[in-house]
Formats: sequence, C-alpha cells, structure tokens
Amino acid sequence: MPTCGVVYVHSTPLAVCQHVEWAIARVLTAPVNLHWTVQPVDPSMRRAECSWTGRAGTGAELAAALRQWPMIRFEVTEEPSPGLDGERFMHVPGRGLFHATMGASGDIQLGEDRLRAIMASARAPEALAHALEKALGTAWDAELEPYRYAGDGAPVTLLTRVG
Repeated sequence: MPTCGVVYVHSTPLAVCQHVEWAIARVLTAPVNLHWTVQPVDPSMRRAECSWTGRAGTGAELAAALRQWPMIRFEVTEEPSPGLDGERFMHVPGRGLFHATMGASGDIQLGEDRLRAIMASARAPEALAHALEKALGTAWDAELEPYRYAGDGAPVTLLTRVG
C-alpha cells in the first residue's frame, strides 16, 4: 500500500543542490528536477520542496540519503499508512537528525512507554520539562521555523517512487 510525504530542503548551498536531487532520485528510483529558489533567511542558500509517493519506509530512506550533507537544513514527512504510524525527520546543521512518530494531523506523538520513561527519569519539574522538549524536537522546530516561514507559497514538485 503506497504512502506519501513531503521533503522540505529548507537551506542548502547552491553547489549541493544537484547532489540533493540525485540523492532523492536514488531513493525514489525516478528522475528528480526540483524548483530551487533563494532562501530569504540566508540568500546565499537555496530551498526547494517536493511531495512524494512511495512505499512505507521511503521517508526514512530519504532522510538517511539527505543527512549525508551535514550543512543542509531539511525535513521529511511520511503520512500514516495502514498499520503504520507517520514519521517526521528534521535535520539542522550542528544538531543532527531528529526522528519522531507523527499523527494524522502532523503532530508529534509520544507513546506511553516513552512518557513513562521520561517521567521516571526526571528528578525535578525542570528536568521533566527539558526531557519533554527534547522528545518533541522543540530545539529543531525552533531553528527551522524561520526557514519554514520563508517557504510559504513556494512551488512544490510532485514525485512518485518507481517500483
């Protein structure tokens, strides 16, 4: 059963744009030609986004392919599919890759076992708050938010995984 998602390349150096397209093309086994625009937050960088369709697990493969370039800011989402939760991946230079389960509304979901572990390990209210912020990827969200806002109204490329 196919699923779908979106790749947001929030910022990448111009010299890496073609490599990003090749990486996405390798995962989707289909040609990729993204519409690159200047990233208003940092005009020396470029941004692009594309919707994709493929089998479950494609989002993780796309995130793994893109994290080869540590200077890229990106997000990859994969919608829930029958029997599988959705996923969200965020990458920020210097912070690395964040991964979380995503609900149908796009919210990050924390399972019962993870919440229990966080509560058991927190020794003070501040520690609990910090652990929850970390589990929700708040630092990644905060760093990516200006780049997301700059992409409002940008063109989106539609891609389908072959095979």
